[in-house]
Amino acid sequence: MVTITGNADPKEAQAYVEYLENKYNRKLQTLDVNIDGEYADLNYSFTNVPFERIRRITGYLVGTMDQWNDAKTAEEADRVKHTLGTEGEMEQLS
Repeated sequence: MVTITGNADPKEAQAYVEYLENKYNRKLQTLDVNIDGEYADLNYSFTNVPFERIRRITGYLVGTMDQWNDAKTAEEADRVKHTLGTEGEMEQLS
């Protein structure tokens, strides 16, 4: 539900809600509409968008692996994971 404040007619305020949500493709949280003659001052905020981590695994951009089949899960388990190593390992390479 959008919290609407200001001096605009409710139908006009609802039109601004629809306009902003369609323009930015986000859910509006608050809208303050102040009408001054022919001008409309809009102050608005959107609801927070949940953040999903995306990473590249075996050539695919994924969020989670829960939809992968057994073969792709095995491919991920078998991949070589690279590390920088410890100081002792680095001295052995010299």
